Parts: sequence; structure tokens; C-alpha cells
Amino acid sequence: MILVTAANGNQGKLLIPKLLALKLPVRACVLTQASAHALHAAGIKDVIVGNISDPGILAKAIQGVEKVYHVGPTMNPQEREMGIALIDAARGEGIKHFVFSSVLHAITSDIVQHEVKRDVEEHLLSSDLQYTILQPSNYMLPLKLKPAFEQGVFRLSWSLERLQSLVALEDVTDVAAAVLQNSEPHAYATYELVAPGRYNAHQLGDTISRVVGRKIQVEEIDADTYLKAWLGDADQSQFPYQVRMLRSITKRYSNHDFLGNPNVLTWLLNRPPTSFEQFVQSQYAAFKAGS
Repeated sequence: MILVTAANGNQGKLLIPKLLALKLPVRACVLTQASAHALHAAGIKDVIVGNISDPGILAKAIQGVEKVYHVGPTMNPQEREMGIALIDAARGEGIKHFVFSSVLHAITSDIVQHEVKRDVEEHLLSSDLQYTILQPSNYMLPLKLKPAFEQGVFRLSWSLERLQSLVALEDVTDVAAAVLQNSEPHAYATYELVAPGRYNAHQLGDTISRVVGRKIQVEEIDADTYLKAWLGDADQSQFPYQVRMLRSITKRYSNHDFLGNPNVLTWLLNRPPTSFEQFVQSQYAAFKAGS
């Protein structure tokens, strides 16, 4: 049995069908009933609902599990506590292999989310569990392309001049599925997962323009503008952790490039990783089909 946390999130929705196609038994853990309903509708029967920092929920989630794939819920202020509690429970249960989805350059602790994941990595290293740590770069996300397709504007909440490396979630979950299917060759490995290419916002906009066949503008927004889009009319003062996190991302990415190397991902996939242009092409095709 493989436990997948944040199972209805960006990674979980792609990973779980791949595990099921490999005939691997899966237990999903999610925070809300709405996510549980979505997974049940997708044919996933074994779903635990609740916060894994709750001992009762954690005990149910980990019972009878052989392997864990843990994705911390990035915007949740209890992410650190969840990860540490799950590692401790996995050690108590005698888990055979613990796979942690971290982040590229977790040592850059001036980003709130990186500091949290760095702490979870350290706890895992000290647990004596057999582990694999995946460190993906910034995700290529459909959400960021939607305004470009609909409004002709591609927005980032940091400097348009800074370079970044990206990675496709399909590639990340292909690696995760391979590690979970056959863990021993990946024991005690830490893998940086990065696609080829180093792009600033203007270059990303040019790629989108080329795919859609019209000029796409690029626009820098600040963290608070991004927060308003994310929170809607909710009072930002009620979400201090999320505000601090997003502001730390904006500050770091506006002052420093965020770059990695594609070699490891290429070796793991045994094929070229998905390029940003290929990702935009697939998303634009889906957008046109749904229009």
C-alpha cells in the first residue's frame, strides 16, 4: 500500500492514476470532503480525510502502509508539523520507503516555503528511514497560462528580468511513479528535477506568443495583487502565513535568478524532459478544445 498525501493537489491528481495503472494499491489522504468526493469520483476508494498533524487521522492514514509519497500543502501554516509527524509515524510503522516532494534549492531559507521543506528534509535524513527526496523546480502550471490565453497577458509576481528554471508536473510524477514502483535503486537519493531552459518573463511571453499566434504581453504584479487574486474578497489579515510566504517568494525571485540543471531529470526519465513550449502547446490545445 502506498500513501499519497495532498492527493487531490497538483501532483496527486496526476500521480495516482499512474500508480493505479501500474497496479499499485493506493491510499489517498486529503484535507477536505470536497477533495475526497473528487477522488471517489475518479475511482479511488481508499481515502482518508483530515489533517495528518492530528494523531487520530495520522494513525488511520499510516496503518498497513509500505511506502509514502508526501507532498506538503504549501499554503498551509501547519506544513512543517504535518511533515515531521508523518515521518515519525512512518518510522513507528516500519515503512519501507519514504518519498518526499521537496523543492529545488531548499537551502534558500529566505523563502518561507523552502525553509519549511528544508526542515522536513533534515528530519527525514535523521529518521533512519529509507528515503528519496525529489526537488522539483517551479512548476509549469495551467493556472498561470489561463490569463495569457483568455486576456493576452502573462503575469508574474516578481521581476520580469530574472531567470528561472521550470519543470512539468507530468515529468515530476513520472519520476515519482518510477521511484515508488521500484524503490531500491533510488534509496537515499536526492534528485533535482529541472527541465531544460532558463527563461525570464519576456522569453516565456515570447514562447506563449509563438504558440497562440498573437502577441502576449507580460506584466509584473506584486505579491499583494497576487494574494488578492487568490483570496478574493477575504481579509488578508486573516492569512498572515500565506501573506508572508508569497512576499518572501516575490522578494527572492526579484533579487536572484532561480536556476537548476536538467541532467538528472533527463537521466531519470530516459527521455528529454518536457520543454516549456511543449507544455504551452498541450495546454493551448486543451484550452481551444474546451472553448
